[in-house]
Amino acid sequence: MRIITLTTDLGLRDHYVAALKGQLMSKIDACQLIDISHDVQPFNVAEAAYYINNVIEDFPEGTIHYIGVDSLPYISIGAAEDNLYPLVMELNGHFFVGCDNGIFSLINDYENATKIIRLDDFSAKSSLRFPTRNIYVPAIVDLCQGKNLSEMGEDMPNIRKAFTTQPTILKDLIKGTVIHEDKYGNVIVNITEKLFNEVGTGNPFTIYFKNSKYFIENISSNYYDVPMGEKLAIFNDNGFLEIAINKGVQGNGGGAASLLGLHVKDVIRIEFHPKGSKDRIDDLFTQD
Repeated sequence: MRIITLTTDLGLRDHYVAALKGQLMSKIDACQLIDISHDVQPFNVAEAAYYINNVIEDFPEGTIHYIGVDSLPYISIGAAEDNLYPLVMELNGHFFVGCDNGIFSLINDYENATKIIRLDDFSAKSSLRFPTRNIYVPAIVDLCQGKNLSEMGEDMPNIRKAFTTQPTILKDLIKGTVIHEDKYGNVIVNITEKLFNEVGTGNPFTIYFKNSKYFIENISSNYYDVPMGEKLAIFNDNGFLEIAINKGVQGNGGGAASLLGLHVKDVIRIEFHPKGSKDRIDDLFTQD
């Protein structure tokens, strides 16, 4: 049985996800459909990549990942450099199906892809009008039937790059941004534990938020390291910095997003103190 994951910005209010699943199940004898998320912010490929990258290693080789976010191809004979082709990428034994809108460049380790091809079969007049039904679903069916990528389309030597905000590293300072807010109100920052250790080299530190009265001076090993309702910093299972409130969900005092006023794109600063001294908080927030 082939596993197919679905990551889309279709939402669950309308019939679109059901239609997608129906199309796949009617064309594939045995498949297991796994929803990663259908609540991706419309056209937000960075958010889609965040969800996918967090689960890739949990799935076995041979899994097919459909990325239905900003997935409408664009084909122009007169301006080929602007074309957005439907693609299939084989990477670490997994297959990714979606549009060349930059999403593929955000998949972990994409540089080591075994093969990337563009799907060229637009024979149906309505292919670009209904790309999911007429382009992506047939490609997934072909993969499930064991069709070779070389038979499905031409090699794609270059893919479109998507540029996302990266942490800024200065002397004894990392400046990152909030990249995600989960359902518990926890916020995820684009600062990895690896980067934290490389820059900090074990020195004391202070994590500052946009409001100078909020700061944290240690990394917790789990949520219960602090009392219920208290703020904490922790590196999550995927190695990213997470700012949270222990059991601070809505109806129970609120999460980090609401209580600390943290939202996507807000700045988080980590200042390291090699000699045990630090600038006054007010001075820190006057820096550019």
